[in-house]
Amino acid sequence: MRSKQFIGVAAALAVMCVLAGAVYAYDHGRRDRIAKGLSVGGVDIGGMTRANAERKLEARLLGALHEPIVIHHGTKTWKLGPREARTSADIGAMIDAAVARSRDGNIVSRTFRGLTGGRVDADLKPTVTFSKRAVVRLLDKVRSSIDRDAIDAKLSFHQGGFTKVDGRDGLAVDASRLHQEIDAAIISPTAKRTFVAHTHHTAPKVTTADLTKTYNTLLIVDRANFQLKLFKQLKPVKTYDIAVGMAGLETPAGVYHIQNKAVNPAWTMPNSDWVAPADRGKVVPGGTAENPLKSRWLGIFDGAGIHGIDPSEYGTIGHAASHGCVRMRIPDVEDLYPRVPVGAPIYIG
Repeated sequence: MRSKQFIGVAAALAVMCVLAGAVYAYDHGRRDRIAKGLSVGGVDIGGMTRANAERKLEARLLGALHEPIVIHHGTKTWKLGPREARTSADIGAMIDAAVARSRDGNIVSRTFRGLTGGRVDADLKPTVTFSKRAVVRLLDKVRSSIDRDAIDAKLSFHQGGFTKVDGRDGLAVDASRLHQEIDAAIISPTAKRTFVAHTHHTAPKVTTADLTKTYNTLLIVDRANFQLKLFKQLKPVKTYDIAVGMAGLETPAGVYHIQNKAVNPAWTMPNSDWVAPADRGKVVPGGTAENPLKSRWLGIFDGAGIHGIDPSEYGTIGHAASHGCVRMRIPDVEDLYPRVPVGAPIYIG
């Protein structure tokens, strides 16, 4: 009885040894075979021997990687060839990585996978090197050719008027996106190697709409032609005849803002040579015949402003006749007054 048991155990052990040997032999015989489902850079090498996989990668991968990278934008084209990019592919390292991945698991799991047609679904990254500096140089060429700065809207004042420069959007290459596309394509045999350089617009800090809002109401004092011009949203509305400061008491040139406004303003006699010392600082009530400011006042700077004059002085209109203020006929200043808010810019040229 014991003899039969011994024989049975021995037989079982023999069978196990034979199976183990078979499994080992099967696994060892596939040590250089790549598992099904494996690819490198999109090139399927699953189920191949090392030698066959090397030949396929050399044919499919090296040829593709030696095609230039091409970038288009409009009618412009830029290229990056493999020599300038210093592209180099290590086929041996790729095969080693594929074989190593095929050997994942233990001898039993590998054998079972092989016998049942199991797969190791993975697309390995190609072992490709290239010059990152060359890619950056290409990007710099593209950007320098396409990028343009946004232009801020602005007014340039000159004698009697202004010149408006409209705001303009800038243009910028989506450099980060393009960089990623190039880096991905330069190492992949299946990726497209021709791209369009996508761009986006960049807004100016000051748009034409901003400028129009800032100069919603604008006054221009043309001293040479004795005119005051009113603009709304930078469009001419009305021109008035005026008088300006006489020699030695010139109406101050420059860009200012309307500081204050008043109907029938009081007038404080200034501390000036043309005022008798005893009268300096005296306040003349508004609405009186003695008040030279008459019915309206728009203050500009340091005592200078826009005001009406007595009809008896209308003859001074069109001359340098005031003590620094801008003089207007009473109907004209009353017409102007409600059109101009406090804070409105005024250019005196």
